[in-house]
Amino acid sequence: MIDFSRNHFELFGLPVRFRFDPALLDRAYRALQSEVHPDRHTAATEADQRLALQSSARVNEAYRALKDPVARAQYLLSLHGIEAFAENETALPVDFLERQLDRREAAAAALAARDAPALAALLAEVRADSAAVEQRIAVLLDGEGAWDAARVHVREYRFLTKLAADIADMHADILD
Repeated sequence: MIDFSRNHFELFGLPVRFRFDPALLDRAYRALQSEVHPDRHTAATEADQRLALQSSARVNEAYRALKDPVARAQYLLSLHGIEAFAENETALPVDFLERQLDRREAAAAALAARDAPALAALLAEVRADSAAVEQRIAVLLDGEGAWDAARVHVREYRFLTKLAADIADMHADILD
């Protein structure tokens, strides 16, 4: 089965960094699942079947954490003892929050007016900001090892990806 003491990156044989080739993750995931999937162990003992189930669940959990960039950044920070989303540390810069509030209001107005082009433009703007924050996180985590400095950017990144998803849903609602 698998070594449960290994971190998610080690489990898939990947470098412990924010940026990596996602195709390597996908290949490693498929290879591991083909080894540990419970369906491959139906003739095994009950204990081995239980271990296969636990191994498969661990592989799925690790894959989900590394596949999603926000979760990956959060996991990387946690490996260095930093909780990006701790209950007592949810603050974001006021100017950042004000800008996102303005965007939410603009999105709501565009949705009410059924203005698909306005939503598309807003979505592109939010995605561009999200990409810039993602790049900054990569520099901080992979280049500088600035774990603590990356924390607020990871929170901003999560906020922007959620905002982009919400605007994309609004846009899809108008187009349907």
